[in-house]
Amino acid sequence: MNEIIVDLRISSEEFLKVYRGPSRVVSTRARDGRRVQFPANILRPWLLHEGIRGTFRIRFSDAGKLEDIQRLS
Repeated sequence: MNEIIVDLRISSEEFLKVYRGPSRVVSTRARDGRRVQFPANILRPWLLHEGIRGTFRIRFSDAGKLEDIQRLS
């Protein structure tokens, strides 16, 4: 299993645009420099009034399929 660490700061307005938009994908850069994309809906548990803020570990299979996400801070 592979994993990446990402630091996210997404306002609630930005997140809703992505979540309701046609692609519904968050694109960001991992701490190791890799560009990553993942479905916006995996972040819904951490959506607060002010948006999504924190450091997350995203685990995925060797085939690139999402396995799980965990908020680290």
